[in-house]
Amino acid sequence: MEGTELVAFNIIANVGTARSCYIGAIDAAAEGNYEEAEKMIEEGKEAFNGGHNAHHDMLTAMANGEKIEMTLLLTHAEDQLMSAEAFGILAEKFVALYKKVNG
Repeated sequence: MEGTELVAFNIIANVGTARSCYIGAIDAAAEGNYEEAEKMIEEGKEAFNGGHNAHHDMLTAMANGEKIEMTLLLTHAEDQLMSAEAFGILAEKFVALYKKVNG
């Protein structure tokens, strides 16, 4: 497995992209561009999965006996992962709400 720092940066980069996509989806829906909103949500999910998979691989390595040092950077990566997940859920809800209210 790559070093913990590289994995943490991989998580942060991927989920940061996901969060940006989710915010973009909400903005697109607010403008009535639902096709773009759906596209942004899908792009966000793909990016999120990159971060989630990196985190999963680290957890698997730990379960297999590899020692993973918990650092502030890794804590930040996990916080960003959870935050992006929440943004994704909310983006889907907002897009659906915009469609219902304006559609």
